[in-house]
Amino acid sequence: MTTRILLADDQDDVRIGFRLILDAQPDMTVVGEAADGARAVELARHLRPDVVLADVRMPGLDGLEVTRRLAAETRVIVVTTFDLDEYVHTALREGACGFLLKRSGPALLVEAVRAAMAGDTLISPQVTVRLLRGLTRRPPPPLADPLTARELEIARLVARGHTNARIAAELTISAGTVKTHIAHIQRKVGAANRVGIAAWAWSTGQVT
Repeated sequence: MTTRILLADDQDDVRIGFRLILDAQPDMTVVGEAADGARAVELARHLRPDVVLADVRMPGLDGLEVTRRLAAETRVIVVTTFDLDEYVHTALREGACGFLLKRSGPALLVEAVRAAMAGDTLISPQVTVRLLRGLTRRPPPPLADPLTARELEIARLVARGHTNARIAAELTISAGTVKTHIAHIQRKVGAANRVGIAAWAWSTGQVT
C-alpha cells in the first residue's frame, strides 16, 4: 500500500526537498503541494491524503490551525524551523501525530510518516529530550513483566532521542528487531508510543 502525502510549506525549496525524499521511498508518493494554510486545507479535503506535512508559519492559516481543522480527517505532522515548546504543546493538543524540526534530516522525516501510518507519534529527538528532562523523578514502580537487559538498553536509547535506524546500527541488530523490542517495551511500561517510553525512562531515572 502506498502512503499518499500532501506537503504544505510556503518555501518552494523545502517542498522540493521533501518531495525528493518521500517520492524516493517505494511505499510513499506526494500527491499535492500547498504554499499556504488555506490551500492546504482545501487540497487535503479534495485529495484525501493519508498524511499532511504542515509547516507552522505559513501565510493565512498557520500549520497549527491547519492541524486543528484536519486532524479529525487525516494524519498531520507539523514540521518547523522553530524549536518552541509552545508550538509542540499546541500541535499535539490539536491532534498532530508528529512534530519535526526541519533540521532533523531525511531519515527522521520518512520514519515520522511511517510512524503516523502505524498510529504512533514521533517527535524530533531534540525536542523530546528537552521536554522530558524536566519531568519529576520518581522511584520506578515494579513492572509486572520486567524489561530484559536489551529492552532496557533500547528504552534508554529511545529516551535519548535515537531513531530506530540509529539504535539498530549502534547495537548491531536489524531495524525489525528494534521495532519488535519497542513493541514489547511499550506493552510492559504501559506506553502508547515511543514518546511514552521516553517519558517512562526519564521519569524513573533510567537516563540522566
